Amino acid sequence: MIVLYQFPRFWGIPNPSQFCVKIETYLRLAQLPYRTETAIPFQAPLGKLPFIVDGDRKIGDSRLIVEHLKTTYGDPLDNWLSPGQKGIAVALQRLLEEHLYWVGMLTRWDYSERNWRVNRQAIFGWLPPVVRDLGAFYYRRRIKGQLLGHGLGRLSEEAAFALGREDIDALAEFLADKPYFMGDRPCSLDASAYGILVNTLGCPIESPLKDHALTRTHLVDYCRRLQAECFPELPWGTDSAERPASGDAIGGAVHAVV
Repeated sequence: MIVLYQFPRFWGIPNPSQFCVKIETYLRLAQLPYRTETAIPFQAPLGKLPFIVDGDRKIGDSRLIVEHLKTTYGDPLDNWLSPGQKGIAVALQRLLEEHLYWVGMLTRWDYSERNWRVNRQAIFGWLPPVVRDLGAFYYRRRIKGQLLGHGLGRLSEEAAFALGREDIDALAEFLADKPYFMGDRPCSLDASAYGILVNTLGCPIESPLKDHALTRTHLVDYCRRLQAECFPELPWGTDSAERPASGDAIGGAVHAVV
């Protein structure tokens, strides 16, 4: 069985990591049986979560994970797309994962100390104190550096959030009244979109980006639908925290398709 290693649940959404949500959503949409284990990034093959273990293979990076799943188990989510639709889906996925994602990271790691405390508790709060403090310090410094390297961290907050609002508007206009981004059926793009959007709309990280996204009500409705469809055990608007006890680095759950 596929084993998905990720952060513990928090905030009443599938995961406080956008890419952990992406992979778990993909697994559920593709109806692939799996179980989850709680982990820390230092355990991951590329130093970041999520990663999976499938047989004797350990795979990191969400793009490589999805490619492995398609190659190994077939491609039920994207095999109905035309070549043109696949091109559009890739372009939208890049917008989500290579740009809007980083605006979201700015709101969590380098926008306000209040947001940083909320994010720190979700990502690191379940760990023993020494690991928690060292991990939080190391990863905050690392992500701030990545934001500078990306270029977004060099902009004023006003300019960065203006770009994020453009991303939100582009997604909202393209989604329009469709149930999924590419039409009447979900595809792998929806796993990416839900992972990024629910971590903007459905978590207690406050920012001008979230304020604007909340005005695009069909994006909110889209996240509600995906959460109800893929994660019915997590009613929208709850603030449950499913995490292992302090000092327990591994907590497991199984999702089986029947």
